[in-house]
Amino acid sequence: MNKNPIGIFDSGVGGLSVLREIRVLMPKEDLIYFGDQVHVPYGPRPMEQIQSFSESITRFLLNQNSKIIVVACNTASAVALESLSEG
Repeated sequence: MNKNPIGIFDSGVGGLSVLREIRVLMPKEDLIYFGDQVHVPYGPRPMEQIQSFSESITRFLLNQNSKIIVVACNTASAVALESLSEG
């Protein structure tokens, strides 16, 4: 079994409900949660800026050896998920 953590990110605190549910469903998994309080809210920002934030957070979580990354932010999912999956 891969002991690396699961990375989760959100632009604020809404992703905490996702974190809680993952913890319930996968209690033995280590988790890293990144709530981007500096740039909240993402909604009114340009797409390029949201993509940049999302890429930076994804790089951080990968540098923490995350085995998978959950994008718990609706705006980031809509704007950047495809590019994050390709990278």
